[in-house]
Amino acid sequence: ADGEGVDGTGVNGRLWRTVIIGEQEHRIDMQVIRPYLHVISHGGYYGEGLNAIIVFTACYLPDSSCPDYHYLMENLFLYVVSSLEMLVAEDYLIIYMNGGTPRSKMPGISWLKKCYQMIDRRLRKNLKSLIIAHPSWFIRTVIAISKPFISVKFMNKIRYVHSLEELEKIVPMDHIQIPECVLQFEEGRMNARKER
Repeated sequence: ADGEGVDGTGVNGRLWRTVIIGEQEHRIDMQVIRPYLHVISHGGYYGEGLNAIIVFTACYLPDSSCPDYHYLMENLFLYVVSSLEMLVAEDYLIIYMNGGTPRSKMPGISWLKKCYQMIDRRLRKNLKSLIIAHPSWFIRTVIAISKPFISVKFMNKIRYVHSLEELEKIVPMDHIQIPECVLQFEEGRMNARKER
């Protein structure tokens, strides 16, 4: 099936995974992206049936100052897209955990654009909602700039939530792993609110 990987060890002991995305074969260098695999995870199901919750945690992305950053992001990109194809059977939603992510770890517009364009029609159609938790000014700007290459249909699926409490009203949180950076970010915001 699309997205299913075959792992193998290549020359110089590198671990490669071969995946099929949109009928094209790609090789992912699993060794370099190993520290960043938490960036995409399954957060259980919502509603009736097999509606998957996919969690994309931005604070787990590599820092743009990393050596080989572009090579890393290239491989991570293929991993994210192929994981989506494997994790999603029917309708799904994506939670983009943005809280506590420094600017240096934010993916660039061209990376997001490529993700959007490479995700096949089935996945785009089955996406019911893209929930952005703790949207920063930067992420809102990125989305505004992205409007020209993103369909209106897709733009209408984007929702902003400003707290984990708000998120809990939309999706069951039992299987969603909230990273430490997001919890600290939320706590910092609540304390700042109390001090006002």
